[in-house]
Amino acid sequence: MRETPSPESQRIFAPGILDGDVAIVTGGGSGIGLATATEMVRAGARVAICGRTLDKLEAARAELAASVGGDAAERVHVGTCDIREPDQVSAFVAGVIARWERVDVLVNNAGGQFPSPAQMISPNGFLAVVKNNLVGTFHMTREVANASMIPRQRGRIVNVTANVYRGFPGMVHTGAARAGVENMTMSLAVEWSQFGIRVNAVAPGVITSTGTKRYPPELLALALKASPARRFGSIDEVAAAIVFLVSPAAQFISGATLRIDGGQSLWGDTWQLPG
Repeated sequence: MRETPSPESQRIFAPGILDGDVAIVTGGGSGIGLATATEMVRAGARVAICGRTLDKLEAARAELAASVGGDAAERVHVGTCDIREPDQVSAFVAGVIARWERVDVLVNNAGGQFPSPAQMISPNGFLAVVKNNLVGTFHMTREVANASMIPRQRGRIVNVTANVYRGFPGMVHTGAARAGVENMTMSLAVEWSQFGIRVNAVAPGVITSTGTKRYPPELLALALKASPARRFGSIDEVAAAIVFLVSPAAQFISGATLRIDGGQSLWGDTWQLPG
């Protein structure tokens, strides 16, 4: 397997590029969410992270502060929130605005799924994944837009989806939900352009994180074999792409989905690569 870039190689942003910004990162207690929150704080933002377990969020804040140093801990707000529950979403967003007066950036990273053949997924299992990945994303997006971005006529939103550009066998529930998030990204990019809100998405391929460690080794081996890059991605590479999309460098990008997969979504079985 080819070498994965070090976290340091992803730290390319100008110091202070997000100075003054207030960001919310859902699912910020680990993985891509924590890496994104860390990079945003490093770039000057104040960041609110949420999840369902307070102890995990507090540990994430401590890890972030140790990584960034300085006053990083003071620029991180934590709060529990199940994005599937509108009342919890409203309360969390209200808490962020009470502390920092606004929300400039929203990263919808929270989600979850489990591998299963479609015929083995129960109605409740399918609904749970759709609520987690699609419905919850809409709840948070709508609340942040109405509470801060639309009144202030500005904002940047990035949705973390998945690589669903062919079929997604074994993951039909999340494939359907994430495809819905991608269409929502495009729809809101047009509809909310009148409010100065940009909406984009990133679609990570197989990323080495706490999530992938739960999958069977044989499944990961097949995924590695299907990657033209001959390696998995890193959470820092995804975080860098998200920060780019919310930075001033991406002011004319809206409605786009950036694939972060080493070309995996483009490669079928009709062209063999050496090695």
